[in-house]
Parts: sequence; C-alpha cells; structure tokens
Amino acid sequence: MADKQHTLKGEIHLTGVGLHTGEVVNLTICPAPEKHGYKFQRIDLDGQPIIKADPDQVVSTARGTTLEQNGGKVYTTEHILAALYAMQVDNALIKLDAPEVPIMDGSSYPFVKAIREMGLQEQDAERDYLVLDENIKWEDVEKGIEFLAIPDKEYRVTVMVDYNSPVLGTQHASMYKISAFESEIAKCRTFVFLRELEFLAMNDLIKGGNLDNAIVLVERDNIKQEELDRLAKLLGKEDLSISVDGIGTLNHTKLHFENEPARHKLLDIVGDLALLGRPIKGHILAARPGHSGNVRFAKVLKEYAKKLATKGKTFDLEKAPLYDIVAIEKMLPHRYPFLLVDKIMEITDEGIIGVKNITMNEPQFTGHFPGNPIFPGVLQIEAMAQVGGIFALDKVEDPHLYSTYFMKIDNVKFKNMVRPGDTVVFDLNLVSPIRRGLVNMSGKAYVNGKLVMEAEMLAQVVKDKTE
Repeated sequence: MADKQHTLKGEIHLTGVGLHTGEVVNLTICPAPEKHGYKFQRIDLDGQPIIKADPDQVVSTARGTTLEQNGGKVYTTEHILAALYAMQVDNALIKLDAPEVPIMDGSSYPFVKAIREMGLQEQDAERDYLVLDENIKWEDVEKGIEFLAIPDKEYRVTVMVDYNSPVLGTQHASMYKISAFESEIAKCRTFVFLRELEFLAMNDLIKGGNLDNAIVLVERDNIKQEELDRLAKLLGKEDLSISVDGIGTLNHTKLHFENEPARHKLLDIVGDLALLGRPIKGHILAARPGHSGNVRFAKVLKEYAKKLATKGKTFDLEKAPLYDIVAIEKMLPHRYPFLLVDKIMEITDEGIIGVKNITMNEPQFTGHFPGNPIFPGVLQIEAMAQVGGIFALDKVEDPHLYSTYFMKIDNVKFKNMVRPGDTVVFDLNLVSPIRRGLVNMSGKAYVNGKLVMEAEMLAQVVKDKTE
C-alpha cells in the first residue's frame, strides 16, 4: 500500500523553558506543504531566518544538537524532531521566539501528546523512504562509539550504553518498530550525573534545568549537604530542596523504566537521525552513542542516500521468476503483439515486480520511429497495467475466468526514453486495499535502475467467463 506524506491538521502551541539557555520560549508547530521536511524559524530575529533540519547544519553537539543557518541558531532540537519523526509527521515548520526548543519534562512526550491530540493530515506525495540495501558501518575507535545500519522492512533501533558507572552499569534498549515509540520511548527523560553539574554550570549550560525536567544520577554515597548546597547555589537554585540517599537518583526521582537512560539515548538517536528529512527502513544498532556520534552517522547515511540516488533502484533479475511467459499466458487474455509482460519476479500482499524485454523485432518499431526506435509511452502504460492485472488476478481463484479493465489513469510522467535492448522493470504497489474488484495501484518503471515512467491507475477485475 502506498504510504503518503503527512502534516499536522492545525497549529500546535507550547510554552516552556530552554534547558541550557534558561529562556522562556513560545513554540508553534505549523502544518507545512508536502516535500517541505522539518524546518525551524526564529521569529524573534530580524528577517525571521529559517533553519533546515539537516545534519550539515549542525554546529554543536554539546549536551544537545544545535542547528545554525541564515544567521539563526536553534538549540536542543532532538526531542521535538524525535516526536515528529515517530508520529510520522513528514512536513512541519517549527516557529520559536527564543534560541532553544523548550525542554518541557526532559522527554519527547509533551510533543508526542500534542501531535496525537491535533491529528495528522494526509498529503498527496508519497513518503520518500531511505531503504537500505547493504550494511553501513561507522565507528569512532578512540571514543568507543559504534554504529551499524542493516536492511530491514521496519525502522528499528537497538542501543547499548556503558558509562562505567555503579548507578547505571551497562544498559540496553530496543525499539522494534516506530509505532512503539509513543508508549516505550517518548516518556524517557534526559539525564545527567551529579558529578557533571559543576562543569555544566561553569560552562554556562543547564540554566533551565531542574529536577522536573532531568534525572540526576548519583554514583557515590558519601555526599555531604554542604556540597549539595554549593551546587544548588552555583546553578542558581538556592531555594531548591535537594536530598540524596546513597547511590541512585537525586531526590529519589522514580524512573519510568529501569533502563530509562538507555531508552533516552535511543530517543536522541531517533531525533538526530530525523535530520535526514526522510523515513528510514533499516535497523540501527548503536554502542555508546551521543549527539556527536548520532550526527556524524546521520552524515554517513546522507552520503549513502546520495550514492543510492545516482545508482538507481536495483532488482534481482537473476533469480527464477515467480511466473514465466507460459504461466502469464494462462492468466492474461493478451497475445502477440499485445502481450507486454515477459515474467513476474515477485508478488507480495501489497505489490508486484514485472519485467518487459524490449526487442527490435516488435511491430511498433516499424513506424515508431524508423531510424530512431522508441518504445511508445502508451505501450509502457499498457505493460504496467498488465503487470497490475496479474497482481489482481493472482488474488482470485480461476484467474483465467476474469478480465481486468482500465477505469482511470492519473499522474503519468515519462522521465526517459525506452529503446530496443532495454529491460523495463515495473514496480507497482497498492494505493488502497482491493474492494469490490477495484484495484488502485501506483507504479514506477525502471531501466538499469533509472526511473523512466510513473503512473497511478485504477482498474476493475470482472469475472466475465465461465470456462
């Protein structure tokens, strides 16, 4: 089934405080047109600059992912991007009147909840998935960071964190499909070690941090109240009541999950890889990740996507076909010179891949065009329709008793010429479930991996024979 892009049904308004800047910020998540992706807009600056969510626009990964473009900066972008990506919002403009996305409760959940309540609006364009066709490995040996992306039909993430800490030890977290994010990952909050607080405060960070938006992990049990009071003063939180009782969390903060820190690292990966601007079909495995490693791996995936675009789409035409020409003749009523499918390579519940070999011996080249033979566009459409007809007939008993009739053709585009000697591969997918014999499919045709034609078509399967 074709997967369409989505935006929001309306605007979402949120107010909060930036974790590091401590500034109050009003944030509006706005619907955006298809193929827009994720963009931020600093409406408090002259010219209201727009900053694209893109790994190449990242200028800092110190305790968060910071983007900068057109004279505007946005800090701590990862939690809102994770929410948009996980809720399958493809296009959104995020307006804010301060430099940092509000930290809210330290997780993605407030954004997820707001998106869920607003609802999504389907758009016409199809989602542009990054589909992995090989393993992609990246590591920083010096820092012990490892990433591996492997092909998968779902977007999965598996994380291992190891801080050599008595309070954390080694933790693992997994998300088996993106729909699990809302219940399993979204509520997991950012965390910090008590020993890091002084450094962060001295470096002018976490001005907006408190025990409501971050988990503070305590690794030793001999901490004196004077030390806590000094930290509170350094952080400008003199009125905050702080207590500690050995190894654990400051003020006995209750964790949502035993491995909440590892799940939050997974959340950060989802948010940072959302900078690619397109959904991923693949399994991401990460060891000891952080924003720096996440963003560097996002850049690796971006370069891989560019390589895929130049290589074109690949199909395995060496394997034995699912249906050869003899089997096809038993399903379709067409015969020479109008049988335009040579073999079917694959059929799934939602799609089909068929092949047409173009030869100079076909009669249309006598007149189209002498001296410059080009396979006619109308025959490309007919060949695609026949592949779609085989898909529909494969779903019924006694397919030879049925015929498939065109009802509508939309959005036909011819990208490149098809000539004798070419092998055309037709890749069709259902747009909507088959109902009352109506089959609505979206198809693309490729030669050597390059797109040559695309179309959407509606046909009806009718049982009109008895023998």
